[in-house]
Amino acid sequence: MEIQKKWDTAYEWKIVVLLTLGFGLVGLDRWIIAPLLPSIMKDLSLNYQDVGLIFGALGITWGICAIFAGRWSDKIGHRKILLISLIVFSLASGFTGAAMGLTSLIFIRAIMGVSEGAFCPASFAATAVAAKPSRRGTLQGLQQSGFALFGLGLGPIIATQLLLVLPSWREVFWVVAIPGFILAFFLFYILREPEQTQGGQLLITEKKAETKQDVNWWALLKTRNIFLSMLGLFCTMSCVFVISAMLPLYLENYLKLNVQQMGFIVSAIGFGGFLGQFLVPAASDWIGRRMSSIISFIGSTVFIVLFMNSPPSVASLFTLLFALSFFSLGLVALLSGPVAAESAPAGLIASSIGLVVGTAEIFGGGVAPVLSGLVAEHYGIENIFYLSLVGTVAGTIISLFIKETAPRKVATHTDTEVTPLTL
Repeated sequence: MEIQKKWDTAYEWKIVVLLTLGFGLVGLDRWIIAPLLPSIMKDLSLNYQDVGLIFGALGITWGICAIFAGRWSDKIGHRKILLISLIVFSLASGFTGAAMGLTSLIFIRAIMGVSEGAFCPASFAATAVAAKPSRRGTLQGLQQSGFALFGLGLGPIIATQLLLVLPSWREVFWVVAIPGFILAFFLFYILREPEQTQGGQLLITEKKAETKQDVNWWALLKTRNIFLSMLGLFCTMSCVFVISAMLPLYLENYLKLNVQQMGFIVSAIGFGGFLGQFLVPAASDWIGRRMSSIISFIGSTVFIVLFMNSPPSVASLFTLLFALSFFSLGLVALLSGPVAAESAPAGLIASSIGLVVGTAEIFGGGVAPVLSGLVAEHYGIENIFYLSLVGTVAGTIISLFIKETAPRKVATHTDTEVTPLTL
């Protein structure tokens, strides 16, 4: 098509870079609190159960909002959703530093969850319409990887180093909030609505023959791989988010490491996850979605066991956590991306992904951290890993029933439930 021969690569790369940074800030603002928790708990007199509630509130509001935000952005435009949500979650990050107790902290983090849940699907859609179709998957993977790199990789290092130069943990939140306002300024002048982009025009052309329909959530749930993706994503999120939330406290309070050692070790979650989000889905193109899921859940299980029994060696803990995060965050990208998208009913790709991500976030990012707080408070923080272990073992079993959808592994399309991909 003529529209693809003269693709606006300048806009494509500008917006992909900005949205990658934006999703990186989503991760940074969400997870910067984890390495600061030892200091926060002392000042606000919090216990492990309170910590679980704080993380759970954000995860639940994120998940609920993410389910419906894609439809909202289609109706009122990507620009409004992205700009408003970016400013709101940046403000929520800053005001986290002003919290005076558990109630205010839960309220502020719940507001952050709503705004970040709205940013997530809208930013994925904006990247999709900005990217040339032949690069769409790669660029969407690049955008999503910003979450792990900035939020879970650089975040712990930034937080622990800022504690060395700032008066207290409260000022750290305002420092990390500033980039969000700067990014909103650039997005205001650069981001276009879908109909003003080449990708958006192509998708409009592709959908002319389609009959618009309301989302039938029950029909989506009855789709085998969609349902299994929800369960599998919940299992791997219960591993990722429980460990991400409680690990700093485990390293400082149980293994007696100092703040800087803790920050370095926890950064392995982001660096390992960054690579996993690229390489696990890429490997699934060759060995299949089902086999990649099985191998990754087994890998997560093995490295959880090794990590929970590791001595307090910085090098050993970093290496084991890097490998664990590679598999577990790689599963997040695999199950919420190709597995969900390739299994969705015709015309319901975005809704299917939103349902999978949103419901898994509610339980994996919301309920699981609350349970981990209860386990840590009543049975000891060293036992939180068993919750993640149950999730990865269950995920391995669930993966056995995934119907293969990888094009290279599916001999013919006529005898499968796979539908052509349209965004």
